[in-house]
Amino acid sequence: MGNFNLRNAGHRAGDILFSNLSITIGEQDRVGLVAPNGRGKTTLLRALAGLADLSEGEVTRSRGLTIGYMPQEVPQGSLAQTATQFVSSALDADTLASESWRVDVVMEELSIPSEFRDKPLAELSGGWQRMVLIARAWVTQPDALLMDEPTNHLDLGRILMLEEWLGYAARNIPLIIASHDRAFLDATTNRTLFLRPSEQVYLPLPYSQARAELDRIDAAAEVQRERGLKQAAQLRKQAAKLNNIGINSGSDLLTVKSKQLRDRAEKIETQVLETHKERTGLVRLGNSGAEARVMMAFENVAIETPDGRSLFSVEKLHIFQGDRIVLLGRNGTGKSQFMRVVTEALSGSVQQGLRISPQLKPGYLDQALAWLPLDPSPLDNLMHRFDEGDRRTIALLAGAGFPPDRQSKPPRTMSLGQRARLALLALRLEKPNFYLLDEPTNHLDIPGQEQLEDDIRGQGATSILVTHDRAFLKAIGTRFLLIERKKLVEVDGPDQFLAGMAS
Repeated sequence: MGNFNLRNAGHRAGDILFSNLSITIGEQDRVGLVAPNGRGKTTLLRALAGLADLSEGEVTRSRGLTIGYMPQEVPQGSLAQTATQFVSSALDADTLASESWRVDVVMEELSIPSEFRDKPLAELSGGWQRMVLIARAWVTQPDALLMDEPTNHLDLGRILMLEEWLGYAARNIPLIIASHDRAFLDATTNRTLFLRPSEQVYLPLPYSQARAELDRIDAAAEVQRERGLKQAAQLRKQAAKLNNIGINSGSDLLTVKSKQLRDRAEKIETQVLETHKERTGLVRLGNSGAEARVMMAFENVAIETPDGRSLFSVEKLHIFQGDRIVLLGRNGTGKSQFMRVVTEALSGSVQQGLRISPQLKPGYLDQALAWLPLDPSPLDNLMHRFDEGDRRTIALLAGAGFPPDRQSKPPRTMSLGQRARLALLALRLEKPNFYLLDEPTNHLDIPGQEQLEDDIRGQGATSILVTHDRAFLKAIGTRFLLIERKKLVEVDGPDQFLAGMAS
């Protein structure tokens, strides 16, 4: 039987990322590992895989346990390898000599096309690199599987395929998945571990049910905290009164009694746990508003590839102020090209049949964060682009999770999650009234996704959205457009399309 045991495990990287973690993960435990960006998920996975040490406690594994570990990205030094070479490198020389067929079998199992297998990894898309990483973790026929953000860069079809594959391939081994994809966690896990700086919460439930239970636990803890603080305040008030009486009357007994009451109050305050709150540096977006009813209008607009191949046509479409449009369609139908046409039109390129309100002020967030410069520091970048002043800019960056000592470091040294927060802050300062969002949740943690949902819904900003995140598109969308049979048609909702993708 394969299992992991953690005893008083914790890790500190400047701040405490997590602590006091004592759990056992055994066969058929399918654990969703949930925490904001930078709070220790990758560190814990690497420690479980034997690739890193924790600063506190201990990690033990069953004797002889073979672990398949899928990191977030292909190592830089491996990008020149072909997919076949990279997957093969997980096997020792003897196994590779006698069982090289394993490599082809696992890549066939994960539907990696044969024409991609002999290409350098650097030439593959992020999604196919992700599938090759999974293949490398699985080719050793592991007794446990650890996966770090497996759905990043995957399209919806691949995510659904991965859910189905995990359901049978890894059903009898420990499976631990660090992910911000709420729907994926619901489909693939039966337990959820919430990593926190102090007490950890480990619940025998998939994410959505566990989150509801966690909210209930936190609410009860807050009530208990308030009750304890109220009791401590009353004790201190009584102690002050007795102390005054004791001093005025010269009674040593009352003075001693006063000290005892203060000690009791201090003990209660020490025991009261702070209700847990994620301090991830959330960025609040806005809506600068517009008076126009129609923000964008299409009439007989042809959507083509850059080399002129026809994909589909938009016969007639009005985007009204406040619409939150989700664009649906299988891979290759033209979602990206539609977004390209809109982006170019918003940048001033003339597109026949496409009219844009002069009141429209766009804000764009793309999945690669390609428009975010990597070299100027966040402080220099925002100071140069926006007239907010020194103090205001420093305060805005601090509120977005960048304390002063990190504001001078260039984005190229940051994680993708940190870059996403910086991009959202720049988007906020653009003060748009129309959001064009292309896979905006790719690098956002769950608190960031929920904040983005709340802001777009609450501010009423007009939006066009392309996303593989099922929870996000259902939370955001008010209108759903489906690319089907080379036409753009409006549908009542996403459920029929999602069911078709899963079949």
